[in-house]
Amino acid sequence: MRGADKVIITTAVTGSVHVPSQSPHLPLSADQVVRAALGAVEAGSAIVHLHARHPDGRPAFEPEVFEQIIPRITERTDAVINITTGGSSAMSMEQRLAAAVRFRPELASMNMGSMNFVYSDIADRVTDWKYAWEEPYVRNTYAHPFVNTFDRIEHTLRTLGEVGTRFEYECYDIGHLYSLAYFVDKGLATPPLLIQGVFGILGGIGADHENLEHMVRIADKLFGDDYSFSAFAAGRAQMRFGTHSAWLGGHVRVGLEDSLWIGKGRLAESNAQQVTKIRNVIEDLGKEIATPADARAMLALRGAEGIAATDGSALA
Repeated sequence: MRGADKVIITTAVTGSVHVPSQSPHLPLSADQVVRAALGAVEAGSAIVHLHARHPDGRPAFEPEVFEQIIPRITERTDAVINITTGGSSAMSMEQRLAAAVRFRPELASMNMGSMNFVYSDIADRVTDWKYAWEEPYVRNTYAHPFVNTFDRIEHTLRTLGEVGTRFEYECYDIGHLYSLAYFVDKGLATPPLLIQGVFGILGGIGADHENLEHMVRIADKLFGDDYSFSAFAAGRAQMRFGTHSAWLGGHVRVGLEDSLWIGKGRLAESNAQQVTKIRNVIEDLGKEIATPADARAMLALRGAEGIAATDGSALA
């Protein structure tokens, strides 16, 4: 692993897992997502990982929804924009890729394997639903897998790679590292790699600190110094895993996509609140916070100038 003197903070501001009934602070509308992203960057986040939603909170794939978000962020900040290609398990692959194909971001997420991605237990904790779509949406994950077959992975790597997009490789289990190694051998995934270890999703690797260290050991074996590592854990282990990743020489990810909380029994009021908390931890470890320019240099990103504007031209 490339040990990081400067730690990249990624903020995943909304995601597609949590539903409006869980927290009044979850960004839903385009205006809310934009404010959340700008606040996170101001607090120290170098990368913003973006999903989009409709005003009632339903996950959105339509490029026109992202068009209400991305230009307003790039006009006011130099943060790295990382567009999801995961979307949600309820979307088709074409839908999941629509925004990234439209905007040609310098960074996009890449889920490295099919899996059970289960968050149906949300329905056991919510008693007052705000919208009719929420309960069947979360319960459905108990019966349907999140499909990321090798042909879909290859299609995404080729489609976005052709326009200069690089990837945040999301690995939810050790086998996903070996899947990534396969695509490195094929020349479709090129170093320096950004590996995002994801812990605590039901169906993936558990949020045990031994698993984090094991994932780093296997990644070291497979990729040597050709990768940077970042980690996050869903839910209450979020800050502990961010701290552990930074201590190991890696990067961190926070955000309301991954956890709605800021402390035991306390809902986070914003993404920026989580960024500020992990930034203080990182600085207490004696490490610097990476700027967007630092992140671009470490990850060999092409720069924001290649992102497509609303009219299809490149943003300045």
